[in-house]
Amino acid sequence: MTIRILPAIMSGGSGTRLWPASTEARPKQFHALGGAGTLIGETVARVRGQAGALSFAPPMMQANVSHAELIAEALAAISVQPTAIVLEPAARNTAAVGAIAAALGAELEPEALVLLLPADHQINDRAAFLAAIERAAPFARERIVTFGINPDRPETGYGYIKRGAELGAGVYAIDSFREKPNDATARAYLEHGGYAWNSGMFLFSPRVMLEEFAQSADVRDAALEALRLARRHGVEIRLDETAFNKTPSMPLDIAVMEKTKRGAVAPCDIGWADLGSWDEIWRLSPKDGAGNAVHGKVVTLDADGNLLRADGVTLSVAGVSDLIVIATGDAVLILPRSRAQDVKRLKELAEKL
Repeated sequence: MTIRILPAIMSGGSGTRLWPASTEARPKQFHALGGAGTLIGETVARVRGQAGALSFAPPMMQANVSHAELIAEALAAISVQPTAIVLEPAARNTAAVGAIAAALGAELEPEALVLLLPADHQINDRAAFLAAIERAAPFARERIVTFGINPDRPETGYGYIKRGAELGAGVYAIDSFREKPNDATARAYLEHGGYAWNSGMFLFSPRVMLEEFAQSADVRDAALEALRLARRHGVEIRLDETAFNKTPSMPLDIAVMEKTKRGAVAPCDIGWADLGSWDEIWRLSPKDGAGNAVHGKVVTLDADGNLLRADGVTLSVAGVSDLIVIATGDAVLILPRSRAQDVKRLKELAEKL
């Protein structure tokens, strides 16, 4: 039996932790960081066409209105004509996105399940990802299935999902969501074995998602009013600014997943990373013999363990170890890899100059 899937690609993030390459004008999803193509292009290409029992509809894209041209360029580069491009006048987090994706899914692809995906994740094993979608699909008719990533290290940068009873086919009820842990707790989760990283990817029936917004109806109703009043032209849907600005800003996990009794988790091993920091980029990148991950025109001398990225400039380093050095046409970032979490703060300070 063919399983119809409507990918809904969330591209509203600004990627501040990957400054100065990622900016509000061109966030990280529009850069090539984890592979040959841009992150958004690789995300769309991952869920297109026919794959076994899965039949993917053309994607529904959701992005800030200021990125409309970037979305069009990214889709043109891989020859994709979308089902819809939803343009948001402001960022309102993933709950509003989820409600709109469900409503449009019911309208545009009424027989399909909606696959809600961030545009900026890396997935190295497409076959395993598609297998996880196919495994989750029967349960997604009556549940909201999130894809949990089986942890391979005690990671403190991700939230976790504790699984409950098995529903079948390696899909589980959700016992609870856990916030980002400290190192000791992350190690305990890894040793326990019943926890998965929260990937922020979801598969669901539009009907079930809209029903499960009942406990956060203010978010759903405001978002759907912005959709009702939207201006439509071809595949482009511009949400009504006045209505959308009244929508509470809330993650989908808090608005729905932590409250619903109809959640499920499909643990999987798909080579996943959210590419949320420069140190993560270094960890996942190919390296030279000295452990340097290099992008662009870079010269090294007696340097090891560094992430070195030059965008439109030439970068030369000597005698340095374990640094992040990012050089663009208008900014340079230098800090130890161990302090990658300070990038957002440095960006904020730089903007005050």
